[in-house]
Amino acid sequence: MAVTEADPDRPSNGPRSRKGAATRARMLEAARHVFETTGYLDARIEDITTQAGLSHGSFYHYFNSKEEVFRELTEVQVALLTTPHSSSDESESSQSSQSSQSSEFERLLSGNRLFFERYRENVGIMAVIEEVSRYDDTVGAARTRISKHFNARAEQTVRRLQNAGKADPRLVPEIAATALGAMVARSAELWLVENWSDYEFDEIIEQLTLLWANAIDLQE
Repeated sequence: MAVTEADPDRPSNGPRSRKGAATRARMLEAARHVFETTGYLDARIEDITTQAGLSHGSFYHYFNSKEEVFRELTEVQVALLTTPHSSSDESESSQSSQSSQSSEFERLLSGNRLFFERYRENVGIMAVIEEVSRYDDTVGAARTRISKHFNARAEQTVRRLQNAGKADPRLVPEIAATALGAMVARSAELWLVENWSDYEFDEIIEQLTLLWANAIDLQE
């Protein structure tokens, strides 16, 4: 496919007016619909502009290529999946202060549930991201950032529980976090994207959390 030269009037930092921002958001939403419907490889810029009800030239006012618009959609999903469920950042110290309100198992269950809920609500675009991450280095790097985010949080949790005498002290937190994170992430893809089986939502969340807890020998 020939590379189209960017519009010289294209804003360098996105739209600068309310109308421009609304048009750009409309283009992004149309692009998401097209990618979810036709897949990444078969998606065309013409399909995106038609879905948005905008001219072909409008696309190049905001984006240089379909690769660029897809990478931006990917970043939106990265932010969504890695944002804490409260407005404030959930550090280990703030989590610790909640111990009187919920058990360690319940907190693990809550974290897994939030991840699966967000993944399920956006499964259409996540399915395309999972596919494209295997051959697009930029999308792959974004997908890796999601894994590293959850691995870092899991590693902190394992260390905290070990220090409190609530987890197997023989475990190497970094290795345990990587293995357990891969289990949860791959399970989400197999269940929600590849439709391996028709599990009940609560059942798969509880089973994964039991596996997580048993793997570290969680002691309440």
